[in-house]
Amino acid sequence: MSASSAALQPPADAVKPVRHPDAPAPGELLGAHYGECFGCGGDQPHGLHLQARAGDGVAITAEFTVQPAHQGAPGLAHGGLLATALDETLGSLNWLLRTIAVTGRLETDFVRPVPVGTTLHLEAEVTAVAGRKIYSQATGRIGGPDGPVAVRAQALFIEVKVDHFVNHGRQEEIQAAMNDPDQIRRSRAFEVNP
Repeated sequence: MSASSAALQPPADAVKPVRHPDAPAPGELLGAHYGECFGCGGDQPHGLHLQARAGDGVAITAEFTVQPAHQGAPGLAHGGLLATALDETLGSLNWLLRTIAVTGRLETDFVRPVPVGTTLHLEAEVTAVAGRKIYSQATGRIGGPDGPVAVRAQALFIEVKVDHFVNHGRQEEIQAAMNDPDQIRRSRAFEVNP
């Protein structure tokens, strides 16, 4: 096992993830966490507009359709864009834990090309938690939830406080988010956590 793969393996003292009692119900659309987010935001004209739904346990499903603006090679999705879709899907899992976390490591396997016009169906789940570290995995399939695997990823997310974004983000965007009623509602959803 390489050093990078070892970093994605939970330590022996990791615990099984537990869905927060106030997490969105299975089947509920999670919505965008920020309108300008390239992954899930509706205000990005060339963004993924990825839509994620809460699943059972600590799992979600998501999908997005590859647009012409998402090309790498002619007629095929850019690999970095597919990694973004996986990252966005994995990050959405944190809604089920009711925690704020950022990507620490993302390891992606590209199994087959994804043509423009294809809807990629993604499934992700949290596999373990160890302190501030959240371990998860995702799979993206072509043509439906049972279609052929196109991409896979394992990830490590690190729990952070909201100050992480306030201290490192651009003030104009921070202020806009703080004034957005949807953002205020969403940030209050996390106030229950210590």
